[in-house]
Amino acid sequence: MKRAVIVGTGAGGATVAKELQGTFEVTVLEAGGEFRPFGGNLSLLESARSTGLLFDEREIQLLFSAMKIQKTSRDMVLVRGIASGGTTTLATGNAIRVDGDLKALGIQLDAEFQELHREIAITTEHQRIWRASTRRLFEVCAGLGLDPQVTPKMVDYTRCVRCGRCVLGCAEGAKWDSRRFLEVALERGARVEYNCRVQKVLIAGGEAIGVEVRQGWKRNTFPADVVILAAGGVGTPVILNHSGITTEPRLFVDPVLCIAAEWKHAYQHREVLMPFVVQRDHFMISPYFDQLSFFFNKAWRIPAEDIVSLMVKLADENTGTVNGSVRKSLTSLDRDRLAEGVELCTEILAKCGIAGEDTFLGTVNAGHPGGMLPLSANEAETLHSSGLPENLYVADATLFPHSLGNPPILTIMALAKRISKKCIEKFSLQGLDNR
Repeated sequence: MKRAVIVGTGAGGATVAKELQGTFEVTVLEAGGEFRPFGGNLSLLESARSTGLLFDEREIQLLFSAMKIQKTSRDMVLVRGIASGGTTTLATGNAIRVDGDLKALGIQLDAEFQELHREIAITTEHQRIWRASTRRLFEVCAGLGLDPQVTPKMVDYTRCVRCGRCVLGCAEGAKWDSRRFLEVALERGARVEYNCRVQKVLIAGGEAIGVEVRQGWKRNTFPADVVILAAGGVGTPVILNHSGITTEPRLFVDPVLCIAAEWKHAYQHREVLMPFVVQRDHFMISPYFDQLSFFFNKAWRIPAEDIVSLMVKLADENTGTVNGSVRKSLTSLDRDRLAEGVELCTEILAKCGIAGEDTFLGTVNAGHPGGMLPLSANEAETLHSSGLPENLYVADATLFPHSLGNPPILTIMALAKRISKKCIEKFSLQGLDNR
């Protein structure tokens, strides 16, 4: 049986591992350890805000090692999950299909989305448990003609306790994350190596022959017949660059900016996160309690239960780079579009009785990097960049041609499923026999 090495256990990596194990002998390499939800007392942390000890978002890593924070510019922080499940463990369980740019290239993923809907329980039935503040925001958006849509969720709401801690890991096991697919792969015989940071892909004779890793102080190699990189929109480009493969300076990150206000007993911090979405050309809006802003932004000093917040998630321009450090700033056009989103949120809150001067902004943060090895129309059939060895694939948001400005998990998984089929077709013994 041929050997496949998969780098990463997030949306792309875990999906590929599940699809390939059995046809290939699969080894999955994860830079972090096994994920554990944050178990700290948020009420105690809230009390600590007044001490001045919480002043830098990177401090969260001291309490919650799976959440990695990087400063990408003076006014933006990048959030990544480095542990089993990748950033899916820190997401809010959204299952939004956003493959319009891929369709424009000629990549049709209907079959893969249908497979995911059969494998994962996706629901919009959470609307029945919304709090009054969320229902009011939905009504206002509808009244303004904004066509709010209930967000499809990968969450079992019979187990959800509305603790508001989705972005810190789901202790109840209600929220789906990619560890579910990883578990399936392991049950089928795959193996996973934790705390295994891939340095580069080993290439000889124009083919990938394995990967070089660092495990603690030791260096090791894992030989492979096929290598699939799914280390995320920051991790994968770094590995490619270290392997002598040039990526493009087209990093996007889907920046998020929240506009908030005081709303007595809104209890949004204990609500379904991102319960509905309003889509616009270059951004989306959704109710969202921003934990990073709440704990580290001085403007958010009122009690959590009295804050209402709307997220503006931007489809930013592809202008950043990753090479050791992340270099990414908002362009003037990005700022104009964010300002447009803030203006719309201000209008929504005004309809709820909140004056514009009573609102305050959050910290610009981001968590959906990608775009540095974008697919082209010429690669729509192969899903394989011409700059890669034939047996080296990428299966994460690095392939997206543009920022989605939306939760990407479902779309990454659909793309990873299609890439898995390509690998089986090209490289498995079965595939070779059928040619």
